[in-house]
Amino acid sequence: MDLQNTPFNLEEIKQAYPQKFAPEGRIFKYIHRGDTLFVGTGCGVPQYLLRALAAYMESHPTAFFDAEVFQVWTLGIGPDIAKKFKSNFRLNTLFAGDDARETINQGLGDYTPAFLSQVPRLFKRKLLPLDVALIQTSLPDQHGYVSLGISVDLTKAAVDTAKLVIAQINTHMPRVPGDGFIHLNDIDFIIPYDEPLLEYSVGSDDQVIQRIGAYVSYLIQDGDTIQVGYGSTPNAILPHLTEDQHLGVHTEFLTDGIVALMKRGVVDNSRKNINPGRTIASFCMGTAETYSYINNNPKIEFRTIDYTNNPLIIAQHDNMVAINSALEIDLTGQATAESLGKTLYRGVGGQVDFMKGAAMARNGKSILALPSTAENSQVSRIVPFLKEGAGVTFGRGDVHYVVTEYGIAYLHGKSIRERAMELITIAHPDFKPWLIQEAKKLNIIYQDQAFIPGKRGEYPEHLETYKTTKTGLEIMLRPVKISDEPLLKDFFYNLSDKSLYRRFISMRKDMPHERLQEFVVIDYTQDMIILVVLKEGAKEEVIGMGEYNLDPVTHTAEVSFAVRDDYQGQGIGSQLLDYLTLLAKKQGLLGFTATVLFENNAMLHLFQKMDDVDLEKRFDGQTYELRMFFR
Repeated sequence: MDLQNTPFNLEEIKQAYPQKFAPEGRIFKYIHRGDTLFVGTGCGVPQYLLRALAAYMESHPTAFFDAEVFQVWTLGIGPDIAKKFKSNFRLNTLFAGDDARETINQGLGDYTPAFLSQVPRLFKRKLLPLDVALIQTSLPDQHGYVSLGISVDLTKAAVDTAKLVIAQINTHMPRVPGDGFIHLNDIDFIIPYDEPLLEYSVGSDDQVIQRIGAYVSYLIQDGDTIQVGYGSTPNAILPHLTEDQHLGVHTEFLTDGIVALMKRGVVDNSRKNINPGRTIASFCMGTAETYSYINNNPKIEFRTIDYTNNPLIIAQHDNMVAINSALEIDLTGQATAESLGKTLYRGVGGQVDFMKGAAMARNGKSILALPSTAENSQVSRIVPFLKEGAGVTFGRGDVHYVVTEYGIAYLHGKSIRERAMELITIAHPDFKPWLIQEAKKLNIIYQDQAFIPGKRGEYPEHLETYKTTKTGLEIMLRPVKISDEPLLKDFFYNLSDKSLYRRFISMRKDMPHERLQEFVVIDYTQDMIILVVLKEGAKEEVIGMGEYNLDPVTHTAEVSFAVRDDYQGQGIGSQLLDYLTLLAKKQGLLGFTATVLFENNAMLHLFQKMDDVDLEKRFDGQTYELRMFFR
């Protein structure tokens, strides 16, 4: 990108502000022992300034001591520099990115946990006082204003509060509308140096991550406003959103993926009730193509981090969806995005701000997306409890949805036991038996909780389907899950006494946990239970259930089903029987058997209407014994 056509060029700056230009050695003499230095964020880091400062310290090793370099996530200050100049400065970071992780865990640097939305206030109240800000800007416009470009975030607050501001002016830095403009009068020294901005790409080619992305995309609807956090997992959803329309964006981190959706017209921000028509972000890490796109683009505004990440601002967005990731989540729903036990890995960052804001928003959703395993599938990311020393980034009340490559778990409003069963359902199959046993030891789930390990108990997601009944009712047909016990309990207790009797041919009316387990813990290779589900947002309601149980001797199956009384007569039973028949035929079964009370004319009529079967019927005075052989 070349912005040399800006009306105010470098020579004019030197003529207008000669006092702001000086040799680097003289400029760096204004840094004193014990000072606190702020370094610009991410790909906006002033690379040349850091190299020049390192060279100055190398040639002037006693120029200053015990300075503190404060950053959020700066690509460029690595462990080698921290070791080499450990007597000159010490790193203090808000986020343990790849560049700072080793430094901190070796005790060569510090980590300051804080919500990013609150950091500008820490600067202004001098709780984190700044002496020097090292920043990178664009060329100035004809009015003398430079742009912080791709790094407004905390950098604007640092400029406003630091005693000394040193700016690397770089023609490659785009000018981005919003809060990132600074007048030359507010900069103490200028060091012009052109170099390409750092680029950052989020890899998401992994099949597991793509599967997670597809699941998360199911939760996003037309007109939603989205925030996508740091990392490959949250960003994997973006390629799956091409069918959505009129999405909005309010985020801290603008990515290549969001820009791609803007170019396709998927993101147009037309339905946002806050800042309509504009994508709001705080910083950008991407490719040169993305930097070119955001240059002087009126559809984009970069705001300070205390605006973009303010939960009260976020909560004003109707249909706000926050999508973030974690390193580990336990069965109670608390998760860490900061550390693996005592080893610091990332940081609090801004994701908590967005998860809380989205949870408060009207029709908002907070989503945590993570692979089910780590370390080449040797370690489960879903654990009984977080490891000792782990930072609890997300509390038990912060997360609505958890998504892995094995499905979606909804935690909001659910008990610890229900949460544990939901999370076990989406855990990696290799770790489910272990999680069940550990949860029993901790009294999180029922002590007699049954479980079928391996392929026999692996949820057959591919059997989920949607149908429309003869009355136009939209229903979902899906296999039962081990976590469905609460749904089935509600279903059975919503059946009338007559329907219960017809289903079980028994006067028993209770449905305790011991009995419900028989319906939710099944061997999918032998038996099948299909639920009829109505979905309203995250809420699921079971209004029908059909099942068959294999008889290995005759290679037939006994079939039965029930429909809630207030939904009978709408064709639900027909849809259930048709789907169960299809599944049975695919399994190679020869037919069905059924026992029907003589008074249950509707059920009898349903079986008699079946196509492509030879029906045999025997009556014993109270029940009909039916045998239906598939043709």
